[in-house]
Amino acid sequence: MRITEMETALVELPLQEPLRTAIHEIRSVCCFLLTLRTDEGLVGEGYGFSFHMDRLRTIRDFTLTLRPLVIGRDPHDTERLWTDLLRGLNFYGQAGVAVLAINPIDLACWDIVGKAANAPLYRLFGACRDRVPAYASGGLWLSADLDQLRREAEGFLAQNFKAMKLRLGSKRWQDDIARVEAVRDVIGADIALMVDANQGLEPPHALKLGRELERFDLVWFEEPLPTWCDDGHRALAAALDVPIASGETEYLASGIRRMAEHAGIDIFMPDLQRMGGYTEMRRVCQYLAVRNQPVSPHIFSEHSLHICASSPNATWLEHMPWFAALFREKMTIDPDGMIGLPTGPGIGFTFDHDKLEKYRVE
Repeated sequence: MRITEMETALVELPLQEPLRTAIHEIRSVCCFLLTLRTDEGLVGEGYGFSFHMDRLRTIRDFTLTLRPLVIGRDPHDTERLWTDLLRGLNFYGQAGVAVLAINPIDLACWDIVGKAANAPLYRLFGACRDRVPAYASGGLWLSADLDQLRREAEGFLAQNFKAMKLRLGSKRWQDDIARVEAVRDVIGADIALMVDANQGLEPPHALKLGRELERFDLVWFEEPLPTWCDDGHRALAAALDVPIASGETEYLASGIRRMAEHAGIDIFMPDLQRMGGYTEMRRVCQYLAVRNQPVSPHIFSEHSLHICASSPNATWLEHMPWFAALFREKMTIDPDGMIGLPTGPGIGFTFDHDKLEKYRVE
């Protein structure tokens, strides 16, 4: 089998309202769709993502420069191809756009591998569960006031979620505590609650807030500090009872290894794009499993399902609804707050090009 064609498309998915975190203002979700075709008729799909269309075009253009390394290759040779792609971009570094450019290609190759075997990827990776616990991540933003937080928390409960994540990062720690109190009052003590400061705090602020958060029995305190602040993370982890989660903006196994060895992180959140796809993502999860450290992949829920279902140390799937419009198939939350796994071969989610036509950007 050989890859014969590489096709791309850009789409911009609107949000119902602008969203805000401690460091982001989000108005739309921009996706770069990539399709690989083979001489045996099998098709593989992957995508990249950005909040800015102009920046997404840069990622797309980088990916297209890799076309000569992809056409004519056997998609089953994922390890060899991934290594060749990374080496081909060595001049540009092994982080940032160079790694983001590899991700859609790697995903599409694995999609073909699964379709050739007529099996979902999580089974090829080695399944360890047939349902995945999910937490709601598509709401409770920093831009929401207390009344909106209460309404959204009630909405998540109505959708069968047994866990949800709240964004923090207010200038006053007291305002963040009020936000947690508002949500906890709605969901009660039995629903799992995570909080995320999106790297928006300084160490003294994070320490004070973290101590106040301990009474809420949180699953984790996510990204209180910038990802490079190893000393601060280590000090926080030593001082607080609430687990510290981070890692979504680290690139490749080398970045995760540095955090594991020096930052004292309790829960790791590797990101498929910043890992450059499934090939490196699986290595990272296996490395963390050897260290007995839990993993909860960062967003890209439809694709991350296969990681959660094949990694014994995976805990929660982040259910982010942003990308649902890309696919014909949909995820559903069962009454236990779990998501069933796709039954189709490969990734099991396929681009809905007809419905996406109105979102296409030339």
